[in-house]
Amino acid sequence: MSVSNTGAAQALPFQIGSDIDAQETREWMDALSAVIDAEGPERAHFLLEQLLEHARQKSIDMPFSATTGYVNTIEPAHEERSPGNLEMEERLRAYMRWNAMAMVVKANRHDPADGGDLGGHIGSFASLASLFGAGFNHFWHAESENHGGDCLYIQGHVAPGVYARAYLEGRLSEEHLLHFRQEVDGKGLSSYPHPKLMPEFWQFPTVSMGLGPLMAIYQARFLKYLHARGIANTENRKVWVFCGDGEMDEVESLGAIGLAARERLDNLIFVINCNLQRLDGPVRGNGKIIQELEGEFRGAGWNVIKLIWGSSWDPLLARDKDGALRKVMMDTVDGDYQAMKANDGAYVRKHFFGKHPSTAKMVEHMSDEEIFELRRGGHDSKKVYAAYHQAVNHKGQPTVLLIKTIKGFGMGKSGEGKNNVHQTKKLTDQDIKAFRDRFNIPIPDSELSKLPFYKPADDTPEMQYLHERRKALGGYLPHRRMKADEQFTVPALDTFKAVIEPTAEGREISTTQAYVRFLTTLLRDKAIGPRVVPILVDEARTFGMEGLFRQIGIYNPDGQQYTPVDKDQVMYYKEDKQGQILQEGINEAGGMSSWIAAATSYSTSNRIMIPFYVYYSMFGFQRIGDLAWAAGDMQARGFLLGGTSGRTTLNGEGLQHEDGHSHILAGTIPNCVSYDPTFAHEVGVILHHGLKRMVEKQENVFYYLTLLNENYAMPGLTPGTEEQIIKGMYLCKPGTAPAKGGKAALRVQLLGSGTILRESIAAQELLAQDWGVQADVWSCPSFNELTRDGQDCERFNMLHPLETPRVSFVAQQLGAHSGPVVASTDYIKAYAEQIRPFIPKGRSYKVLGTDGFGRSDFRSKLREHFEVNRHYVVVAALKALQEDGLASAETVAQAISKYGIKSDKINPLYA
Repeated sequence: MSVSNTGAAQALPFQIGSDIDAQETREWMDALSAVIDAEGPERAHFLLEQLLEHARQKSIDMPFSATTGYVNTIEPAHEERSPGNLEMEERLRAYMRWNAMAMVVKANRHDPADGGDLGGHIGSFASLASLFGAGFNHFWHAESENHGGDCLYIQGHVAPGVYARAYLEGRLSEEHLLHFRQEVDGKGLSSYPHPKLMPEFWQFPTVSMGLGPLMAIYQARFLKYLHARGIANTENRKVWVFCGDGEMDEVESLGAIGLAARERLDNLIFVINCNLQRLDGPVRGNGKIIQELEGEFRGAGWNVIKLIWGSSWDPLLARDKDGALRKVMMDTVDGDYQAMKANDGAYVRKHFFGKHPSTAKMVEHMSDEEIFELRRGGHDSKKVYAAYHQAVNHKGQPTVLLIKTIKGFGMGKSGEGKNNVHQTKKLTDQDIKAFRDRFNIPIPDSELSKLPFYKPADDTPEMQYLHERRKALGGYLPHRRMKADEQFTVPALDTFKAVIEPTAEGREISTTQAYVRFLTTLLRDKAIGPRVVPILVDEARTFGMEGLFRQIGIYNPDGQQYTPVDKDQVMYYKEDKQGQILQEGINEAGGMSSWIAAATSYSTSNRIMIPFYVYYSMFGFQRIGDLAWAAGDMQARGFLLGGTSGRTTLNGEGLQHEDGHSHILAGTIPNCVSYDPTFAHEVGVILHHGLKRMVEKQENVFYYLTLLNENYAMPGLTPGTEEQIIKGMYLCKPGTAPAKGGKAALRVQLLGSGTILRESIAAQELLAQDWGVQADVWSCPSFNELTRDGQDCERFNMLHPLETPRVSFVAQQLGAHSGPVVASTDYIKAYAEQIRPFIPKGRSYKVLGTDGFGRSDFRSKLREHFEVNRHYVVVAALKALQEDGLASAETVAQAISKYGIKSDKINPLYA
């Protein structure tokens, strides 16, 4: 750690009025300066720590400050010199700035008949072009034989600048740039980083503010995990995260910085682009966002590097003997700093340097233009390089770089430093001319109206330099790997006999226990077992998974330095440096972020990993839905398991815990395949099929299964039904067939999933015994998959009217089985309502579900309350028969009376 002799100490002369012995104070300061000069900052730091500890022991109350002066962390004398050709890099940046601007402006010159602009952002890339230039030219490694590749979480709004670089590199064509934000025909560039839309280019979606920083922290931790377990060598890889200062107000942005410090993630570097502006105005108009963030990160245990001032400020700071300039820098609030750059040099002279006589005198020899050209640190390539160099070489802590820039740098009166710069998509001809002149782009006036892209010839020194720098760093970035090089064979389904066979007579298990049995068996596989990543959020005992603690251990980079209180037990709590379980504590967002890191490891690390993240289902999609959507964008592969699922199964926990809609939310994500299984064998078949698709075939899907904590006997797999289970529907308990030649009894079809399927099975018996109605019972593990199949058939039939119509799987299954249909689930009615269009024509369809807020009670009471128990299934079946003209209204009324149903009770939706 370095100790700067600038900052707070230099401001002391302004506080001497309250100092009872100024001479003694000066002697202490001189003594410290002498130690720094003679023995170095490390010795000075040691002495200060000793003095502080001594003061604590003497019970001296010491005010705490996690911030330092409003100056650069790195002294000019300690700056690492850039080995690059800075003039060449500046020219290349200028071309990128021009092409990024031209791309956005061109995209917004279209005048479509239906109106509307395509949008885009110029100001964001303008503010951090130098930050990107240093990284691309000197620090960011692509995947190669000798390097696993750095991970870049790129600030979403700067995408045009990244495309502009890729255009110069020859990775994108002019046609690509001309189709910015015009993707439907397959030629365009996505608005922001989206792996789904540009699968060989972008790695990480970041424009949902806050998710990038959060996911990156867990990505960095997962790289350490892979290395600790010997799966991949990741020791030389870095995770770079670009954020805006306004983005740091998102709670996700700062929510996991403690984890990063606790686990000493020195492979993690945050670069916060502090241009002091968010979309509408200043981030902290009355304060100082850099100081605030410094306190947050330093207090959490991060290494903080501030880069505020460019090289042109160094001579002024060197002459600041009385600390006046540093005090003005500290006292000026961000709203005023923004105004400085939105005006001119005369304004800065008056309102900044004019705050103190000595600072005004300091710049009296400078012209207004020279004053205005005093740059912020983020626009000084030499200082950016020095900051990056120190960050990548720091050990034992994550690093955050707080770099001050100007939003819209180079845009002049059209946007530089102005509140509306984020929304600026169009420029006038005069603005474009000024932009061209400022960055010296070789385009004549006669061509300016066409706003052409500019690309030097391939044999020019600039282009050769561009390619040489990326060649030295292993290749071009960003780049995304679509498949892993390695291959695995999934064990045969019969390997999981403990799951797919019937339970022994008198034995009952839950589908959660079935999942644990499947996972335990999979862990024993010598090839795939080590690639399994169980992820927990402090609920292992709830799900019966505590046996894995000792079996495979909980990952902790420090191992276990204490004796666990349950050490004498077989299943004691075991933490290990090579542990396989990721235990995230009470932290669903962290658990999901770890799952995403593991689920995309095939792409980021060329290693196929199989994450299983189990959690209370209510705290999944509802709580971290934005992360789940991002996982879909990232083409994640893995298993999400919603435990204690359904509105009436987790009977004692009540309103906040009882899930009745997670499958509706899961169904909104196109590559999420979701199931609500009832029986153990369904769990086994679905998990096995998911492994085949995601591991063997490397398909870009992920699976969501809801699991139950309700025990009952399991019937076992009926051979031949596996495919039907996967498609979402199979006949699990047929009714009695009519006697040959005899009169056919009334018949209904009962559909169900999860725990409520068992109510349908019970209703089958009541219908036969009490009403002489036969019922076929269908297990429907996925109404979502049935819906997708049916909608796909409808689409095909609409668009191919001359071809043989396709028949939905629902219609195929029910076609040979007569009678009205009743579907019952532990989810809101909308879940099963989805398949209504695919029920064979002329047959009534009734849906029972658990619409309304949950509450605490016994399961039987909750199912009565939500009107999904066996009695309601019977009444619904009889009512459907009545509507089809096969039963009387009196029969329905008799059933309501017989089962004690309260017809006038409040609708549970409103209860």
